[in-house]
Amino acid sequence: MMRRHRKSEGFNLAFLDIMSCGLGAVVLVFMLVKHNVSQSTTETDLLTQDLKQVELRHNEMQQTLEQLQHTAQSEADKIALLKTKLTQLEQSLLEKKVSLGQKKQQLAALKNDIAKRPVAQEKDLVEDDRGGEENYLMGLKIEGRRIAMLIDSSASMTDEKLIDIIKRKNGSDAQKKQGPKWLRTKKTVRWILARVPKASQLAVICYNSSVKSLGKANWMKADNPATLTTLYQELDAIVPEGATNLQKGLQAVSGRDATDLYVITDGLPTVGDSRYASLNPFASCSSLLGKSSTISGECRVKLFRQTILDSNLNHVKVNVILLPIEGDPDAVNEYWGWAALSGGLLISPAVNWP
Repeated sequence: MMRRHRKSEGFNLAFLDIMSCGLGAVVLVFMLVKHNVSQSTTETDLLTQDLKQVELRHNEMQQTLEQLQHTAQSEADKIALLKTKLTQLEQSLLEKKVSLGQKKQQLAALKNDIAKRPVAQEKDLVEDDRGGEENYLMGLKIEGRRIAMLIDSSASMTDEKLIDIIKRKNGSDAQKKQGPKWLRTKKTVRWILARVPKASQLAVICYNSSVKSLGKANWMKADNPATLTTLYQELDAIVPEGATNLQKGLQAVSGRDATDLYVITDGLPTVGDSRYASLNPFASCSSLLGKSSTISGECRVKLFRQTILDSNLNHVKVNVILLPIEGDPDAVNEYWGWAALSGGLLISPAVNWP
């Protein structure tokens, strides 16, 4: 009986030891597992933070890359634009070089032509020089398809001052033809004739108390040297004398259908052909009514305006070269208004011109 009792106690002790050891193992396992779970959570958080930082850097790098790509495209566009402009500039430069080469050739040809051109020996350059001198004088250009020249050849066209005009009026024809203003008038005519376009037709008319057409026809070709020779010869034969009847001169022009008119005169007209007695503005102008031999400045203005009105030359461009006489201050204003209204101009050149 005693032996059996001892065996039972040994079994119980072993069982308790086993149970204690097992419980301790469970506790140990539990503790180990619990420790590993905490450590795993911490590592996960760190990895999550690292991942976020990597993603943030990735986004930043992606934005930087996009900006660089945009900048690169913009620079590429600028380079392409600069290349286009460079091509255009090179083309423009090439065209300018070609143009410059052509102009150099033209200049060389012109210099060669000038070198070969004989020097004019004639004393009267105004008469014979058709090149090398400007065709303009203070805006005056000689032009037109049918050019009529109206030359005042009255007694006042001999001199500048009234006292000298009166002296020459009583002199011989030779003395009248040698009057300084008349010589200047003939030089002016030569200056104009030398610059008439070759393709134009030409008519030259002198007027005083009557009218005389120069040349052999109503219209003459300006490019015919014989025409100019004839005109110069007939002009040299004209004697400046008599009154100034502008109306007769304009009537002669009106019958020829001129396109351009060049008038050389020294003042307003002194006589006319209209029936002034029936025109109220002329009631006080006794000279135009045959009651006096002198005419006032006021009546000369009225006579001029009536003459222009009666001439019916509204379609003709009028240019006036005025060689003024003393005692006729209204002439410049009246002739200027007439010329300006037609689209032409008035010039009153210096005494030493041409």
